[in-house]
Amino acid sequence: MRVDLLAGTHYAPAAMILPPARRPTILIFDSGLGGLTVFSEVVRARPDARFIYAADDAVFPYGRLSEAELVARVTLVMDHLIRRHGPDLAVIACNTASTLVLPALRARFSLPFVGTVPAVKPAAERSRSRAIAVLATPGTVARDYTRDLVKAYAGDCRVTLVASHRLATFAEAELAGAPVEDAAIAAEIAPCFTEEGGRRTDAVVLACTHYPLLRPRLERLAPWPVAWIDPAPAIARRVTQLLGPAPSLGPASSETSLDAPVAVFTGGKGLCPVLRQALANRGLAQIVVEPVAAVPN
Repeated sequence: MRVDLLAGTHYAPAAMILPPARRPTILIFDSGLGGLTVFSEVVRARPDARFIYAADDAVFPYGRLSEAELVARVTLVMDHLIRRHGPDLAVIACNTASTLVLPALRARFSLPFVGTVPAVKPAAERSRSRAIAVLATPGTVARDYTRDLVKAYAGDCRVTLVASHRLATFAEAELAGAPVEDAAIAAEIAPCFTEEGGRRTDAVVLACTHYPLLRPRLERLAPWPVAWIDPAPAIARRVTQLLGPAPSLGPASSETSLDAPVAVFTGGKGLCPVLRQALANRGLAQIVVEPVAAVPN
């Protein structure tokens, strides 16, 4: 498996060739709402495409699953989504899943997958102090994959791996209109900021797609300014490489309900009015609940 670490994304197969007149269907998949940060970037890159945003919220957060359970669950849900919606390309907008599940998905399904891995290399290249932090879920921090990235691309940096147990949940609460207090967020990010031998952390990898949802608050609560490394723009660039640039859309045409982006939830218990409005504000007014299977034990 080849990995584009500069972009922070997994390479999928070579560029696709679609009939000129056919609009591609792009699936954006995450355990919850973090993939919205990727969805926004990909929509900007390919405004002509049809979009399915899928949140496996029935088992959120993925960090509570074992590795075997996670592979089985994502494969099961992806099988359902591919059969139901027929995407031309799928984006796994979840670091926890991407660092583990992509090989199984590529072995099972023929469509291209673009994944997300901790953007360690871009952070190391950006850092002047040679002190960076990787802010991630406990599952991503524990992966040998993440530690191998650090060894390969940030060997001359002081790298602090920070496992946040609550930040993804805080991001979900923020969108649902129930933001947590500043002190709770500040406590989660505090370990990222180290100062040793006159070298301060100056770059923080947002190694969970949920975290950029909180970026304004992260910037405000940080003890000093840092570069926050968000992989979403690089993921959008990789999608464009695979599908090609968006064709000229020409004069505005009426968009049918079949063409409008659709948000699919596997659980849907958290779909309160505030969250529904937040999704609509991001272009996801159509929301459906499609249960896939029982939550793994």
